[in-house]
Amino acid sequence: MKPSLLAASLAIALGTSAVHATDVPPPTSAATPVAAANADDPTDGGNRNRQPVKVQDLGAVSVSAALDQARNGLSPDTGSSQYVIDQKAIAQLPLGASTPVNQVLLQAPGVVQDSYGGVHVRGDHANLQYRINGVIIPESIGGFGQSLDARTIRTVKLLDGALPAQYGLRTAAVVDITTRSGSELGNGGSVGITGGSNGTLNPNASEWGSNERWSWFLTGNYLENDAGIENPTPGKKPIHDHTNQAKGFGDISYLIDNDTRLSFLFGVANNRFQIPNQPGLQPQFGYLGQVGFDSADLDGRQRENTRFGVLALQGKLGATDYQVSVGQRYSSLAYSPDRIGELMFNGVASAVSRSNRASTLQADFSTPLGDRHTLRYGIYGSFERAISGNNAWVFPADAGGNQTSTTPINILDGSRLVAKTWSAYVQDEWSIGDDWTLNYGLRGDRYQLVRSESQLSPRLGLVWQATGSTTVHAGYSRYFTPPATEMIASSNIAKFDGTTNAVSDMGNNTPLAERSDYFDAGISQNIGSAWTVGVDAYYRKVRRLQDEGQFGSALVYSTFNYEAGRVKGVEFTANYEQGPLSAWFNASLGKAIGKRIVTSQYNFAPDDLAWVNNHWIFLDHDQKLTSSGGIHYALNDSTGVGADYLFGSGLRKDGDVPNGASLPAYFQLNLNLSHDFAFDRFGKLHTQLAVLNVLDRTYELRDGSGIGVGAPQFGPRRGVYLSLQKDF
Repeated sequence: MKPSLLAASLAIALGTSAVHATDVPPPTSAATPVAAANADDPTDGGNRNRQPVKVQDLGAVSVSAALDQARNGLSPDTGSSQYVIDQKAIAQLPLGASTPVNQVLLQAPGVVQDSYGGVHVRGDHANLQYRINGVIIPESIGGFGQSLDARTIRTVKLLDGALPAQYGLRTAAVVDITTRSGSELGNGGSVGITGGSNGTLNPNASEWGSNERWSWFLTGNYLENDAGIENPTPGKKPIHDHTNQAKGFGDISYLIDNDTRLSFLFGVANNRFQIPNQPGLQPQFGYLGQVGFDSADLDGRQRENTRFGVLALQGKLGATDYQVSVGQRYSSLAYSPDRIGELMFNGVASAVSRSNRASTLQADFSTPLGDRHTLRYGIYGSFERAISGNNAWVFPADAGGNQTSTTPINILDGSRLVAKTWSAYVQDEWSIGDDWTLNYGLRGDRYQLVRSESQLSPRLGLVWQATGSTTVHAGYSRYFTPPATEMIASSNIAKFDGTTNAVSDMGNNTPLAERSDYFDAGISQNIGSAWTVGVDAYYRKVRRLQDEGQFGSALVYSTFNYEAGRVKGVEFTANYEQGPLSAWFNASLGKAIGKRIVTSQYNFAPDDLAWVNNHWIFLDHDQKLTSSGGIHYALNDSTGVGADYLFGSGLRKDGDVPNGASLPAYFQLNLNLSHDFAFDRFGKLHTQLAVLNVLDRTYELRDGSGIGVGAPQFGPRRGVYLSLQKDF
């Protein structure tokens, strides 16, 4: 039997009781299913002691389970920190499986929320690597669109710290997603809908199953509401902020034999956003004699498309486990301005377009060498074509930037870039006695855009199982992070000389790869069968530190480099799981600073450049104290109640110096109640009621000031949402 009609349709469309651990799997609990815990065990030496699987029936679940275990053995966690969130923990969040993936990640320690759906892990801006079933999916270029869906997740691990040699390029953290599968779930599906405040409507449908050699998992959902982007005002209802978003994902697998599986992963996201308006602004420029324009009537819009497809062959040759994949990701963004309005407020109205097509090759291998060593090695290659366009309208201006005519002129500029990335790694996991594990390796990366950059990066991770309940780890990693595939040439900038979009400093416009030394150490302690606590400290010394800013009206980020950076922090986690009660708590203290902006200086005011050239400043996404936590209680088999919160001491804003002050601290409390109703001849109906920001506290994520910061953005006001879900 072949996959269903839904699979074909999606293929055509392609055209928390969380657990913290350091280096060892968390204790099995309701938050970590037994199968997932065993499959993700990084201490099994890449299954070096696993006996060949003997299965007579090719359609048996045990074949897929054995291959899942082998695939997980390709990805060691030794020496790094990991935080695991499974499907049950996601279901206990206020919005359950309707929770955007970025908000799922906010449950992990050291993850700071930002505007446009952005998150920062351990003082880094973006720089996240997404993996689905061990395959790297290159990040999209969208400023805030979410292209992944939490309904696909069986478990998601956030790996950070001193990562093994297998992980490179994007290294702030690895978001390692293991998807749900038809071989695990059997045959069935689910339909549901979430609705509530701000005109939210979010229907969804999923189908999964297996038959003989085939298995599949398919899901799709549609979202619309009137608060697609953070409100630039403290009011309850944003102005001009409607969004329509459609997402789909599929995983289709075919068992070639007992040791070999061919999988096709694909996903698609089509998102549309209105850009919210801030009333009461005064125009700064005249337009053909017109001097007045109501800023509440601006009509800027942005659309983002992302799609990816990956073909992966995974299996076993002798004693060697392997996975080889080829894939492609296409991402595009288009911003449509309100031409007259933006000319009058900003002196420039730009229709901005960006697209990026990345073709990838990835191969990972794991070979046991005796009883004490596991050799892992692999390669990765990426070929990117990036196209950017800017159809800009500006006014003529004198040398001082003063408007000399109210008749706009049109300027076209753009670029086509090709970037190539090649990486290779080799590492050995060495079990020293019963209590020590040493993982050491070497990674090589080479990146070519308008210039070639490369680096050999040593990695070292050590784990000590001090007692049956105490694990200590320490690690060092040398990192190489290429910039995003984008560049504004001096010839493009020069086109705007003598206009209201002219810049005062051409500067160096060639993006640079970041290079850093990362040190990490931590301890994890199990207390009885219910408690797990952990402490982790890190320090990163950086050259050519990468940061990103939102410059102009289009909500898209552009890369720039500081000459040097220093990032450090400490994290604490605690989790409790006993009977019907589960609870978790995270707190992190961090500091991220940079000095001297050495690329893309044209984006910055001369006074800011002069100050940063001679002084260390806080990065705009630095937040001193971040905390999250929650509690969930199962009243019985069909009813549960829960609460969670987010706390932040505030991102940076301008004070007496750039990024010299912090926004006020914020606290957001969310509540939820779930109940499963049983009906004759209909079966079970899952319902979940959520109240977000139940205290209706107004708080500001950004105030519009700071290095690389655009408009103000406020956190969500109180919202009430109801979800209905029916499995079949």
